[in-house]
Amino acid sequence: MSETAPPHRRPVGPVPRRQAISRLAPYCAIVALLPIGGCSVLDHGILGAAGPVAEQTRSLFLLVCAIMILVAAPVLLLTPIFAWHYRLSNTESAYRPQWGFNWPLEGLIWIPPTLIVIVLAVILWRDTHALDPYKPLASPHAAVEVQAVALDWKWLFIYPNEGVASVNELAFPAERPIHLSLTSGTVMQSLFVPRLGGQIYAMAGMTTQLNLAANAPGRFRGENTQFNGAGFQNQKFSVLAQSNDDYARWLARARAGGRTLDPAAYAALTARSTQAEPILFGSVTPDLFRSILARNDPGMQTAHGHHPQ
Repeated sequence: MSETAPPHRRPVGPVPRRQAISRLAPYCAIVALLPIGGCSVLDHGILGAAGPVAEQTRSLFLLVCAIMILVAAPVLLLTPIFAWHYRLSNTESAYRPQWGFNWPLEGLIWIPPTLIVIVLAVILWRDTHALDPYKPLASPHAAVEVQAVALDWKWLFIYPNEGVASVNELAFPAERPIHLSLTSGTVMQSLFVPRLGGQIYAMAGMTTQLNLAANAPGRFRGENTQFNGAGFQNQKFSVLAQSNDDYARWLARARAGGRTLDPAAYAALTARSTQAEPILFGSVTPDLFRSILARNDPGMQTAHGHHPQ
């Protein structure tokens, strides 16, 4: 009879292809992620905060990370130590199969995690209310009122006090906060400007609110973070925090364009398409935002004498 390898040893011979691939997979993943190190990720996320809301969000994120390290660090440190100490070949350490309880060890296991949960609960409760997206931002200047409408696959911004509108371009003076009232002309979507902070959903027939501000003039990226079909990846828009003079020139340029945002123009915008360049409208039909809401809210349709077609 031919001898076979002992059950506790790996047979000598060529390694199967599937097994070899599984061993190489982690290294391939690491190599694939190396190019990301050259990306300027901080320029686009909350870690590159450029407004008071984003700064508070970043501070909360870093604080929570620091607290969670208190949980992760002992686990990462003690796991290899325990594995080494209780290895099968270690026959010199004490072996106590009847050992079952130890007050200091139980306290170490339960008291620190309990304190961490309590501290996190207090911090998150406090900061969740402080970062309420509906809460107006403290400022000596009145906020710029903007009505945002989520479409497929673009964003419409209406400035009711200025009488202008834009598609895929949100402009406001950096010296003033901006207050957005949001709805959707189609499926549910989510507006997010990472460097200014805040993410809020927009739903048909409903309004949500978001308050943002910028510390200084700059150009930022906004996006929809709720998947809504084939054009989702291109539903980005520019956010322009401008000086007062630049904002005045932006308004003048919009008004000089001569375009009017009326129900017919809005109906054209609702067609599923991506918008390569921003569009500016020099005038807007009064109460257009309210009429968009009424299309998807039976209560408003009844109140205003509208009936679904």
